[in-house]
Amino acid sequence: MPHLFSYGTLQKERVQLETFGRILQGEKDILSGYRLGMTEITDPEVVRKSGEKFHPVLTLSGNEEDHMEGILFEVTEEEILQADEYEEDDYKRIEAIFKSGKKGFIYVGK
Repeated sequence: MPHLFSYGTLQKERVQLETFGRILQGEKDILSGYRLGMTEITDPEVVRKSGEKFHPVLTLSGNEEDHMEGILFEVTEEEILQADEYEEDDYKRIEAIFKSGKKGFIYVGK
């Protein structure tokens, strides 16, 4: 089963229910080598779901001392595609390895 790392609005139950139709199960994990910034969301449906006009966004720093805590959720292949639809065009999905040693997908700034 694939994993999806959330460091922002995908942790909200409302967003999960409206995006996936269920509450996701996951565990806390840490991603190193990335910095957190903010991006303005222009999709009104995403703003409605999240209740926020500005969402966090990760950018590669290459510095292992930079790290982000979040939740590594277990998702289906279909849910990965649903997450792709939720995330703005300002994001791209890539695969990463987490402190736990698990692999999973993250959304980073384009």
